[in-house]
Order: sequence, then structure tokens, then C-alpha cells
Amino acid sequence: MRLMADRRGSQGPGWGSGRGRHQDAQMMPLPGAQRNQAPRTRTMPTRPPQQPPQRPPRPPTQRGGQRPMPGGGRKRWGFRRVASLIAIVLVALLVAMWLYLEFSINRVDALPDYEGKPAAAEGTNWLIVGSDSRAGLTPEQVKRLRSGDESAASGQRTDTIMVAHLPDNGTKPTLVSFPRDSQVDIPGHGVNKINAAFSFGGPELMARTVEQATGLRIDHYAEIGFGGFARIVDAVGGVEMNIPEKMVDTKTGVTIPKGKQELDGAQALGFVRMRHSSATPRSDLDRVINQRKFIGALAGELSSPATFLNPFDVVPLLGAAPDALTIDEGDHLHNVVGLGWAMRGISSGGTVTTTVPVTSGSATNWDPAKSEQLFNALRNDKPIPKDVIVN
Repeated sequence: MRLMADRRGSQGPGWGSGRGRHQDAQMMPLPGAQRNQAPRTRTMPTRPPQQPPQRPPRPPTQRGGQRPMPGGGRKRWGFRRVASLIAIVLVALLVAMWLYLEFSINRVDALPDYEGKPAAAEGTNWLIVGSDSRAGLTPEQVKRLRSGDESAASGQRTDTIMVAHLPDNGTKPTLVSFPRDSQVDIPGHGVNKINAAFSFGGPELMARTVEQATGLRIDHYAEIGFGGFARIVDAVGGVEMNIPEKMVDTKTGVTIPKGKQELDGAQALGFVRMRHSSATPRSDLDRVINQRKFIGALAGELSSPATFLNPFDVVPLLGAAPDALTIDEGDHLHNVVGLGWAMRGISSGGTVTTTVPVTSGSATNWDPAKSEQLFNALRNDKPIPKDVIVN
């Protein structure tokens, strides 16, 4: 009995119940289990730990704190980038040239108001004067240009007097030459040769004389002297002309051979002034025709891209133009460019050229009826009648 009591006591509470037996079965391992098998444990699947997103490493900086460019740090220059850079440089150069000329060209008060000044009409009129002044020329330059004795030109006259009419409508521009010996009334000096007005009163009296004689209001003024004319021609590398026959000036000795050729400054000056030659039998009437031809060729040369995009032409031209050209105080470079653009049509027939109709070969007196027809057509922007065109 004691044995049974001890056995029951050793079992403890719950002996005989299923729960107790189950618990005892679970708690008591089988013999040798610890040696042959590790205890089973239930493991739950776990996700790998998530790491915060990381930024890509920054490339090392160059000296000065700048990062290297892709492609080994070299900046690639494509065609568009190069073309854009070239365009910017060209525009900058053109702007610089424009400003330089705008503020460097000589100016004079040539067109002041006065009582009786003709009223403004259709179109725009330029007075173009070629001064025979030797001012600024050295004796060597005078000799090279064969412009004669400087004392003979102390009065400063002009061999070239023209009016360029630029219409407001579709009518062709017109370039009219005035023979230098034309007898007209010079305000304050009576009747005299028209070129004497420049000697008596300079640009102002010259412009007023032309206005009173023609009834045309002069809107712009341009003057060029001997030396300046020659320097401009040399600056553009000469002007190509086709000389129909050999020209020999019996007074100055200037000789220009026959055929197509490049005239340099001295030859060009001799060409536009020549009237004592067998090639100019009508004297001044032939000379003014040659002057218009040359102006057309020169204007075409100056407006050519081959000239203003060539630094070997542009640089000398920039040096020669300011001292060669004189314009009115109210004029600007864009006015001069507009004139040159219109005159380039002389060679191609896009500009009408004529001389004021005269009554004789001496070119001293204008034909009253025909000259009035000419000036009336210009005042009203109408085509010039063919029977009054003199070439």
C-alpha cells in the first residue's frame, strides 16, 4: 500500500486524465532523442531587409568646382552649334561696322530751310556731288592721280553734279546728270555755270541752286572728293569696266586701254573726269555718261557679298569711307545704303539714267520744254517720257 501511495504521489495531480497524460507525453522525450535529432522548431518565412534607395555616386569635380562633361570631359561641337556661332560672330561684326561708319562719316549742314524752298513731293531726291578739292592730298598723291595743279582748284569746284530720285511706288529709280557748264541762276550771284555754286557757297548754295533751277526738293546730300574716291576704289580691289575704245586724255595724259579690265583708283578717277579725248567727242555730255556707268559698277561692287564678307576688302573700305564721304547732318548710314542699293541697277537697266536735255553740244543751256517734262515726272513719281531721256 505504501508503494502504491508513493506511486500516486509521484504522478501528482491530474493522474488518469487525458490532458495530463498528453502533457506528460509531450514533456518526456524519448530515450536517445537528444542524441539523434535536434529539437524541431517552427520557423516563419522572413523577407529580406529593405534598404533605403541610394543615389548614384556623384562624379568627381574638376578644379574650380565644375563637373566634367560626358564623353571624357570634351564638349562636342555639332554643325548647328558651329553654324550658330559663326552667324553670331558675323552679325556682331556687321553691327560693329555699321556703328563705326555711322559715327565716323563726315557731316555738313547742306540742306537748311529757307524762304521759297520747294515743297516736298513724291519720292526722295539725293544731290550727289563729286568735289574736285585736292584737300588732304600730298604732292605725290596729286601727281599719281594726275588731278592737275592744286592752285587751279583753290576755288573748290565740282565736275560731277547728279540728282538721284528714289520713287515711292514701282517706278524705276532715276539718276540725272547736270552738265557742269549749264547756265543757271545762282542765288545771290546771278547767272553762272552751275558748278560755280559750289565754289561760291559750298554744299548749301549748291543744293539751293539745284532746287531753284529744277523745282525739286533735295532730301539728302552726298559729296565725295578726288582722294576719297580713289581710295574707295582701291579699297574694294578695283572696279571692273568694259572700255569700248582706248582713251587718252590729251590734257592730263591719263591713258586707259580698250577692253574689260579692273580700274584702280587713279584710273577710275581719270575715267570719270576725262573729256579731252577722241573717246569723248561730245566732251561733258560723254563724260557724264561715263560717270553714271562707273557709279553703277561701283555700287554693284560695294553691294556684293564678296566685298563686305571679305576682310581684305572690308578693312581698307572702313578706313577709306569715313574720310571720303560727306553727308548732310540729317542723313544716316541706312540712307546711304538705300541709295547705293538703288544705283546698283544702272548696269542691269533697273535704274533710268539721263542727262538734263540741252539745246546744243556745248551743254550750256537746258531745253525748257523737255527739262520741265523731266522734272515734273520726277516730282510726281511718274515714268520719264522716252523722248526726254538723253544718253
